[in-house]
Amino acid sequence: MRQRFCILLIGTILLVLLYLCGRSIWYPVYIKLRGGRTVSEVVHEIKSTQSFNDDFSQWKSLHLLCFKEERKIEVWVSGQSGTKEIRQFDFTGYSGELGPKLRQGDGQIPEGIYEIEYLNPNSSYHLSMKISYPNEFDRLKGREDRREKLGYDIFIHGKSATVGCIPIGDDGIEELFLMVSEFGKDRVQVIISPYDMRQGRRALEITEISWENELYDIIEAASMKYAPKDSTEPH
Repeated sequence: MRQRFCILLIGTILLVLLYLCGRSIWYPVYIKLRGGRTVSEVVHEIKSTQSFNDDFSQWKSLHLLCFKEERKIEVWVSGQSGTKEIRQFDFTGYSGELGPKLRQGDGQIPEGIYEIEYLNPNSSYHLSMKISYPNEFDRLKGREDRREKLGYDIFIHGKSATVGCIPIGDDGIEELFLMVSEFGKDRVQVIISPYDMRQGRRALEITEISWENELYDIIEAASMKYAPKDSTEPH
């Protein structure tokens, strides 16, 4: 009896570990067997289970300010009447250090100005959206530094486990997924910064590269458009 209990307990623990840690293995198989969901189906599911009452019709674009040190995403909207912060999402996981992503496998979250390439309704991390890393600046500096394998597949996603991506939990990614789908990916900008440069701090030096000031000038200029003191209410 005791032996059966031990076997059952070990089996339960293994199943829990497989569910939590092996999701990237079994979840794609599950999705394939049941048939993948579409973005519109996921959006309908989210709207039917969550109460999101935002009206984005008065806004032209959506801007995601991702701060690595603060480990948060600020969500801003902009239009003719100005800019407004509408949400914040905390990172639920983190990898790497401050500084840009330089090569495949370094575990770094990229830094720069990016777009959303597509929404993934069948992610093994609940839901996800792909960031356009490497961008033109990343590729240019890679050529100058003779770095060939810059890495790929950088996402904002659910859950908490990550290597070089930005996880914001399942509830967070559902809400952000809905926002991006409402605006359309072509109207979304992603700014990833080592820290909030709107506070005037500029002391980060990256020993491996010589162009960090050029990169951070670009990021700072983009971030300053969404300084809280300059935000305005729509009218």
